[in-house]
Amino acid sequence: MTKNTYPFHQKVVLITGGGSGIGRAIACAFLENNATVVIIGRRMEALRETLASYPKERTLAISRDISEPQAAAQIVAEVLKRFGHLDVVVSNAGAYASGDLVDLDKKTWEHLCSVNIDALFYLAQAAFPALRKVSGTLVATSSVSGLNGDWKQAAYNATKHAVSGFVRSLALDWGGEGVRVNAVAPAFTITDMTADVAGSPEQLVPFIDRIPLERPGTPEDIAPVVLFLASPDAAYITGVVLPIDGGTSASTGQPHLL
Repeated sequence: MTKNTYPFHQKVVLITGGGSGIGRAIACAFLENNATVVIIGRRMEALRETLASYPKERTLAISRDISEPQAAAQIVAEVLKRFGHLDVVVSNAGAYASGDLVDLDKKTWEHLCSVNIDALFYLAQAAFPALRKVSGTLVATSSVSGLNGDWKQAAYNATKHAVSGFVRSLALDWGGEGVRVNAVAPAFTITDMTADVAGSPEQLVPFIDRIPLERPGTPEDIAPVVLFLASPDAAYITGVVLPIDGGTSASTGQPHLL
């Protein structure tokens, strides 16, 4: 999963959205670097699939809706009771919706907000005391859609811009407490959420046309960067929203002229 190895032995890592896609890749990467990993998601079967190949004494799966106001505090308390400390939090769970804003219903908007930003708020709030004790770190999953705009994605982009701003401001507030806060910002990545597009070569063309490396991202592209940001090698990095986008955000948006 990673070319480098990191000293995560005896470190406890909590990851939301760990049952599939980017979250699963991040969980496996930490486990392969000897961390103890707690993953959160709504589907226990998927969480168990993520952890199936790893030692039970270094894993824990919790099926909860992390966007519920009380869930984060209860989860952090359970992690501390089981393992005694919490060193890294990866807020990765996400939701997506697109379409004209005038057609977006309240339920969809509230779902985007609850999963993409409310869950991060509650988790950061609940985890801070534990992270402060160990000079820990929080890494959130934002998006290149949290850096600029996209057609037909105003609501989704708004939530991801919120994630990016939250991370930058929290880094200022928590730096003096020894806690680093960063985010990764993937572009189009092949996951269950993008399977419909990824499975159609014709639909993939406009996405790949925007990517200088000429291929979509994969979860395995994202996970090593999260490990780096959580590692001692990134000890002087905080407040960063790091694009992992194959060069997508390097463009001004002008068409790709052959």
